[in-house]
Amino acid sequence: MQKIPTNSPAKPELPLNLTGAHITAGASSAHRLYQALCEMIVSGLVKPGEPLPPSRTLAKQTGFRRNAVVTAYERLIADGFADATVGSGTFVAARIPARAAEPKKSKVVVEAPRQGAFALGCTHIDQRAVQRFRAFVGRRMRAFGAEHLHYGDPRGSRELRAAIADHLLSVRGLRCDPDQIMLTSGTLHALRIVLSAIVKPNDQVWCEDPGYPAARKTILHCGYRAVPVPVDEHGMRVAKGRTAGPNARAAYVTPSHQFPLGVQMSMPRRLELLDWAKQAGAFVLEDDYDSEFRYDGAPLMSLAGIDHLQRVIYMGTFAKTLFPGLRIGYCALPERLIADVTAARAALDRFPGTLMEGAVADMLNSGAFAANLKRVRKLYREARDALAGTLQAESDGALSVPVPSQGLHLVARFDPSVDLSVAAEAKHAAGAEGWLLADTYSRTRPLPGFVLGFSGHAVPHLVASAERLARESRTALRARGKPARRA
Repeated sequence: MQKIPTNSPAKPELPLNLTGAHITAGASSAHRLYQALCEMIVSGLVKPGEPLPPSRTLAKQTGFRRNAVVTAYERLIADGFADATVGSGTFVAARIPARAAEPKKSKVVVEAPRQGAFALGCTHIDQRAVQRFRAFVGRRMRAFGAEHLHYGDPRGSRELRAAIADHLLSVRGLRCDPDQIMLTSGTLHALRIVLSAIVKPNDQVWCEDPGYPAARKTILHCGYRAVPVPVDEHGMRVAKGRTAGPNARAAYVTPSHQFPLGVQMSMPRRLELLDWAKQAGAFVLEDDYDSEFRYDGAPLMSLAGIDHLQRVIYMGTFAKTLFPGLRIGYCALPERLIADVTAARAALDRFPGTLMEGAVADMLNSGAFAANLKRVRKLYREARDALAGTLQAESDGALSVPVPSQGLHLVARFDPSVDLSVAAEAKHAAGAEGWLLADTYSRTRPLPGFVLGFSGHAVPHLVASAERLARESRTALRARGKPARRA
C-alpha cells in the first residue's frame, strides 16, 4: 500500500458535495468520498497542483473515519487525479485524466418497440400455458444441475433439440436428427451464423422483394450483397434471380407465407428454386416464421421437407408460438453443414443459454405447446376476420384486403395507381402502428398500402382502429381528388 502523506498545508474546507447525482447511494464512505473528490476536481473547484487537506482534517470536515479518507486518497492517486510526495503532502494532479475531465453522455437513443394498433410481432399466450411453463421452470430450477456450470454444446441441449426434431416431423413433414438442430436466439441470429459458414464477404444473397426488411439489413450488415428478387403470386421469381444475381451463393425466402404479401410459393416455383440451388452449389435459407398459424387446412409441407435437408437450411422460432422474451429459435441443417455451422456458432457466441431449454422441452414433450397453439390459433383467426371484415366494410372500396389463410398479419392495399403518400398520410392520421407496404420493397416498384398485425391485439381495439384507418384512407384519397375505388 502506498503511504499517504498527512502533513499537507492547512487550507479552508473543501467544497465537497456528498449528496449529488454523482454519488452512488448506499456505497461505502470511502467510495462516496472518492466520487465527491473526483467531481470537485473535474468541475474545477480546485486547480491542478493545489494541495489537498491532511487526512485527519478531511475526516473531521466530513465526519468519515480517517481510514475512509486514506482509502479515497489512495484511489485518487491510483486513478491519476492526485499526486503524493512523502513529507510534502497530497496535491491535485497537474494533468487530470481526459476521460473523467470530459465526461460524454451517450447520444444513442433506442426506441422501445411499440405495441399499438396493428403492431407486428405481438403475441398472446394462454394462461393455462403460462401456468404450465412456470411449473416446468420451477421444477427445472429446483433440479439445478451441473450442466449449467460448464460451457456446453454450441448447438444447445440435446433434450430440446430432440423435442424440436419430433415437432418438425409431426407438423412440418421435416425428418431430421437432433444433431442437425442448432438452437439460436432467433431467426436473425440463425441467419447470421449460417451465412458466416456458407458464404464469403461480398458474396451475393438473393432476398425477396418485397421482403422482410430486418433480414435484408442483417445480410447487408454482415458484409454480403443482398440481391432483390421480385415476388409475384407464386412466390420468388427464380428466373429473375438468376439474372439479377448470377453468382449468388444463398437465397433467403419465406415460402409458406411470404412476408409481407402472404402468398404461398407454388410447387413449380419451389422445385425451380431447388434446381437452382443444386446447379449453383448454393443453399436456400427457409424462414418458416409463422407456419404453425394456418387457419384453413393443414400446414403446407416445408421446403426443407421437400428437399430432405440437402440444400435447404430451415429456420424457426418460439417468439410467436410462445413469447419473444424466451429468445429461443432454431435451425435445421444439412448434414454436410453441421461441422462448419457449429464451428461458426462457437466462434460467434460460444453456446446458447441453458436455463430455459429444459422448460421449453417440457412444453413440447408434454403437449402443453400444442394445446396453447390450438387455443391461440382460434383467437388469432377471430382477430384476423374482425380486422379484414371491418377494413373491407368501412373503406368503401378504397382498400383491397385479401384474407390470409396463414400468418399473423394481413396486407391492405390501395389501387396501384394511388400515390404512395396517401397510405403514409392515412397511417399517420389514424395513429396506427404496423408498416407501410412500400417500406418492404427494395427495387421493385412499391405498391401503396399497409402491413397490419392482428395477433396479440384485443378484437374491440382492432375493430375501432380499423374503422379509424379506413376513414382516414377515404379522407386521404378525397384530398387527392380520387374517389374510393376497388383496388
